Amino acid sequence: MKHRGMAALRPEHLTREQLAGLALIVAVNGLAYYGSRLLMSGAPHYDLTAAWDRAIPFVPWTSVIYLGCYLFWIVNYVIGASRRDEEAWAFLAGEVLAKLICLLIFLLLPTTNVRPAVEGTSLFDVLMRFIYAKDAPDNLFPSIHCLVSWYCVIAVRRNKAVPLWYRGLSVLLCLAVCLSTLTTKQHILIDVIGGVALAELSFRTAKETGLARGYGRVLTALLANKNEKGDRIHE
Repeated sequence: MKHRGMAALRPEHLTREQLAGLALIVAVNGLAYYGSRLLMSGAPHYDLTAAWDRAIPFVPWTSVIYLGCYLFWIVNYVIGASRRDEEAWAFLAGEVLAKLICLLIFLLLPTTNVRPAVEGTSLFDVLMRFIYAKDAPDNLFPSIHCLVSWYCVIAVRRNKAVPLWYRGLSVLLCLAVCLSTLTTKQHILIDVIGGVALAELSFRTAKETGLARGYGRVLTALLANKNEKGDRIHE
């Protein structure tokens, strides 16, 4: 029982409904991030950078944290989805809700910032230029990097099956990612605060309003209906 949370990282511990929930998260994330970018490509964007944001130093080596966090996300999202109680549905439903809210914000308040010129030749400078080339300076508020990292904390913080050391490590990794979004100049402070706040608010909304239970029932029913149709085809 003590290490069940880490054992749950094996895909066979996820139900079809939980796998479908994770797949839907990926799909909605793409819609929110890339769909809004496509729709708002010619619209005015607003730079919310404040004086305290400009005072934060540019630290190229933190690009390693900014890029390396994807493994952290995958591990903790699998843990968050793998529980056999309402917490899993609150996690899955809340995350989708958060991304839909992000989509709305990206459409109503498109944001941008001014990035520093990166002219060095170190590995970290190369990584920074790669990030800047692949990730346009838009869809900044709220920070999806910070939102997803806080969901990684939500995924494990009350899960007693996950070792205490890993729960603590997840908090530290989340803080490191949030800091890296500032020191790579990918985001500003309000983006970080917005991302963390939206993650917490969406999770609590899903858990306390019955959205989680409804989401679980709908997804289960849809998959059951799909299986029934598949069975009829093969008869």
